[in-house]
Amino acid sequence: MFTIVTGGGGFVGSNLVDKLVDQGHDVFVIDNFATGYPHNVNKKAKLVQEDIRNNLLAADKLRGLKPEVVFHCAALARIQPSFKKPAETIEVNSQGTVQVLEYVKHVGAKMVYAGSSSFYFDPHANPYAYSKWIGEEHCKMYNKVYGVPVAIARFFNVYGPRHVQDGENAAVLGIFERQRKNNEPLTVTGNGEQRRDFCHVFDICSGLIAMSKDSWNGEVFNLGRGNNYSINEVAAMFKPQEIKHVPARSGEAWTTLADLSFTQKKLGWTPSHNLSDYVDEFLETL
Repeated sequence: MFTIVTGGGGFVGSNLVDKLVDQGHDVFVIDNFATGYPHNVNKKAKLVQEDIRNNLLAADKLRGLKPEVVFHCAALARIQPSFKKPAETIEVNSQGTVQVLEYVKHVGAKMVYAGSSSFYFDPHANPYAYSKWIGEEHCKMYNKVYGVPVAIARFFNVYGPRHVQDGENAAVLGIFERQRKNNEPLTVTGNGEQRRDFCHVFDICSGLIAMSKDSWNGEVFNLGRGNNYSINEVAAMFKPQEIKHVPARSGEAWTTLADLSFTQKKLGWTPSHNLSDYVDEFLETL
């Protein structure tokens, strides 16, 4: 199968490319490395360094290609950074998705869109959630009006190899890993009783690939673990010497928990990785 992965230099995208290459697929990566990294890109994949906000049909390295599936993972991710740059977040995540859909429509491919579980809290609570939800709406419109086969994945809290550990794009598991490695206090936001559904990136990738095997009409598939932990419980898994509570952050859900019933019924997909096993393996490396 010939596939394109936008954002193939990022956390989820690069892991997806690795899995596709391992399965023998021919993969093109589109990334401008605004948040991803060139060293994340699998050496067996072909790289097109391009911004998804541009007309992809005019890109020299994409001209004449006929991919079967486009996995659209490129985005400006994370809630907190989106408060500082709402216009850019919406432009990249929403209007960039339109350019990808235009390309998919022209080449006659299927599309798998990487959405966000932030929809279930409130799509208007922050620019990131809003931009990803509007991207979903673009997908549904292109399916209804132009017949573009599209499936929508809503990721819950993803962790695993290459997750970000530093800077404003770092998620809690990456932050805890960095702090524990450096023998620093683990920083827990608020009282730490907020709960999150953590799903390993390998499970996310297998779910995305399962979604690509059929043609869909804008259906939404939750990709999570189906259980959740409080942040205090996660911090305790790391066996820290000290936990430091810091102010709570705005725009974030109190609880996330994936309902996997539709995903399991339609795809036969079930996540297999456990957070506690992952943290235990991490601690063994220290």
